[in-house]
Amino acid sequence: MIPRVNERTMSAKDALSEALGRAVRPEEGLTEYTIVAYWPALDSYTLDEESATWSSVEWADHLEDPIFENPFAASPRGDRHAIAHLDVRLHPGDRDLSGAEWAEIAHRFVRAAGIEIPGDANSCRWIAVQAKPGRLDLIANLIRLDGEWQHLAADLPRRLNDEARRIEQDLRLIPVATSDGPDRARRPPTASTQLAMLLAQLADERVGPLATVRGLIENSAHRLACQATSPVDADNSHRLELIADRLRTVQEDLDTMAGRLATQPGLRTTVAPAPPAVRPSVRHAP
Repeated sequence: MIPRVNERTMSAKDALSEALGRAVRPEEGLTEYTIVAYWPALDSYTLDEESATWSSVEWADHLEDPIFENPFAASPRGDRHAIAHLDVRLHPGDRDLSGAEWAEIAHRFVRAAGIEIPGDANSCRWIAVQAKPGRLDLIANLIRLDGEWQHLAADLPRRLNDEARRIEQDLRLIPVATSDGPDRARRPPTASTQLAMLLAQLADERVGPLATVRGLIENSAHRLACQATSPVDADNSHRLELIADRLRTVQEDLDTMAGRLATQPGLRTTVAPAPPAVRPSVRHAP
């Protein structure tokens, strides 16, 4: 099983077209056999008294809606490329998986990526598409329901590869071939993997030390700006904002480096599989 991270864009239609292998069409309805899992709050967009199946265009529009509903939401780099697209490919010799197994894989990967956090009522919209043999596509909008930006895991490649190895074991799939042989997963992480983990911890936007320091500086800049009584105070506030921006850039650079170094999966652990989502039979286009 090989997970891959595609470049973020502003178009869910492009990502969905890639997942389907054809252009999205308004007359094409996608059933639960194609959309095998999705974000938990999607049920609120359905009506019990109506029976409808969303078309591929409606699915794409649904994923893109937060971009237009939150015109000021932006990534840490300042862009609005909110559509994240991950794909997972099985080994050519793997058995055919059931819909429930594809759904379990989807939930496990979105959690490993940081797209979905269990219990978070304001998590971002995402769907899992199984339209090509041996392949699963995960498409998400990183703008959350509360208008904030959903940060992916700092060490995203390592987390996805680690989860892939666990899923291979749990679902008895053919493991990715490695030069180290079948015992590789039980060996200690390499120096580069350990360094990647350290850099990822430093760059973590939620609990990392740099994020904490940057937050304190940003708060100080805001307070100084609100209480400014002279041009000097305003200038100092601006300088603090520039320092915070430089720290954000350092975080992003460390995050990128962590991804480059994370070339080996870590130690294998056991996690409980996420329950497969049951797609509602009733849909109402947003």
